[in-house]
Amino acid sequence: MRAPLDSPVMAGFVSQLQAVNTLAEQSPGFVWRLQTPEGDATAVRAFDDQRILLNITVWESVEALKNFTYGGSHLAAYRDRAKWFEPPTEAYLALWWVPAGHLPDVKEAIDRLQYRREHGDTPEAFSFAKPYPPPEAPSANPVAPTVVPPESH
Repeated sequence: MRAPLDSPVMAGFVSQLQAVNTLAEQSPGFVWRLQTPEGDATAVRAFDDQRILLNITVWESVEALKNFTYGGSHLAAYRDRAKWFEPPTEAYLALWWVPAGHLPDVKEAIDRLQYRREHGDTPEAFSFAKPYPPPEAPSANPVAPTVVPPESH
């Protein structure tokens, strides 16, 4: 983040959180998102730098997540991300497939993101630009953890 969450700099981001999270939950293909009792994941601090937010979502397909991220009402918030977040200097997004019913935890998300940073796009962690097909499992869902700035919040 460019500033702490409670600062005027972040007010526009914070004011949209509930609406964008509701939009995600109502979007085709949405399965689950990490959240605290407050209804979002902004209190989750997974890194030493307190200005790094973590967002983890599970979707039925990469296409469903991509449609949400780059379409509809979310697109305006996504385009405004430079107002609230420093430009990333390394990969900030990692997608991967999980078995249906599995909900990833913070450690798993960080591990996958780090793997993508170290190895680029692979079946273990990839991006929208180079998606990999699901493994040969009866049912799998892609996970989309994002860090600085969130792809979806």
